Amino acid sequence: MAQYYDRYKDFRKNGEVKPIPGIILRESDSDKRVVYELGKSRLDILSEKYYNNPYHGFLIMQANPQFGGLEFDIPDGEIIRIPFPFNSALEEYNNQVSEHLRLYGEWFKRRTTSSYNW
Repeated sequence: MAQYYDRYKDFRKNGEVKPIPGIILRESDSDKRVVYELGKSRLDILSEKYYNNPYHGFLIMQANPQFGGLEFDIPDGEIIRIPFPFNSALEEYNNQVSEHLRLYGEWFKRRTTSSYNW
C-alpha cells in the first residue's frame, strides 16, 4: 500500500501552512502524455495508474502549469503531461522545494507570516 507524502511539510510552521511556491516540473523524454477526459479523468485516478498510488496528482498539475493549480480548469480533450517515472518526478519536486528554501528560506518565512507585516 502506498504511503501518503506530505508535500506541505516544508511549509508548515506553528500549525499554519505557508504559501507553497509555484514549482514547475521540467519535461523529460520519459514523461507520459494522455488526453484528459472531463468526467472520466481525475488526477487521483491518473496518479494511481502511473504511480501506483492516488496521492500524487499534484505532481501532474505541476507538470501542466498552463491550467493553473486546479484540476477543474483542465479542458476536456486537452493533452496533459504526466511526469514519469514516479521516483524521478518526486525527486525533481523535492529538489525544487529545497532550492526554493535555500534561496528564499528566511525571507520567504518572514514574508509569509500570518500578519503580512512586510
